[in-house]
Parts: sequence; structure tokens; C-alpha cells
Amino acid sequence: MELAKIEKLLDAYFEGNTSLADEATLRAYFAQDEIAPHLAMYQPMFVGLSAAKEEVSNLEIELPKQKATISNWWYGVAASVVIAIGVAGFMFNEQSNQLTQEEQEALIAFEKTREAMKLMSKNFNQGAEELAHISTFTQTKNKILK
Repeated sequence: MELAKIEKLLDAYFEGNTSLADEATLRAYFAQDEIAPHLAMYQPMFVGLSAAKEEVSNLEIELPKQKATISNWWYGVAASVVIAIGVAGFMFNEQSNQLTQEEQEALIAFEKTREAMKLMSKNFNQGAEELAHISTFTQTKNKILK
């Protein structure tokens, strides 16, 4: 194999940019007897990885049993209760939104009163502006008479 190719694959391996085929190429190179002297320090690592790949464990693993805290039918009951509360709230809200005839008449009277108050406020403000001019006239008159 080309030494430059192996060095390039080794750099890519340590950066985490190799494919499985590239790693197999590296393992095959380091399994040989003839390795470049400056790459000999990596041989034990790749030989160890190849050996670790072949290891198999015969131990049985027993996972602890999980006890069911809430069975599945409780989820259905909880969902039904939430839906019932939602529907009841919607229906109650619809009934409260419907105004009686008396309430509608009161709202109309309120709007008319509000319009009348706006008109009265506008006229009052105009009168107050004219009073400001009278105040100026009075001050001038007092200066002249003194």
C-alpha cells in the first residue's frame, strides 16, 4: 500500500472522517509485519481494536422489571375527563355571550349617553379656550388702569 495514502487515512481517522472501508484498510495495514517506522506506534492500537472486534460475551443480562404505575385505561379516562371539561366550558361560555333584550337596550342607551358626553365635553373645551382670551384681556386692562 502507498505510505502517503495510509498517512492520509490515519489523519482522517483521528479527525473522525473515515468510512468503515477506510478503517478496514487501516486495520489491514497495521496487521502486517512490515510497517513504516514512524507509524509503528499506532500498530498496537489497531491490533487491539481488531482483537476487541472478535470478543463475544456469554453473560446473560437481566434487566429489572418496571412496574406499571398507571395502566393504559387510566390514560383514556383522563383524556375523556379533559374533553368533557373542555366541552362544558365551551357551552357555558356560549350561553354567557348571549345578551338578553334588556342588556342590549342598556348597551344602546350607554352608547347614546357616551356620545352626548363627548359632544358636551367638546363644547365645554371650546368655551374654556375663549375664557383664556378673557383672562388675557383682564390682565391688560389691569395694567392700563394702574
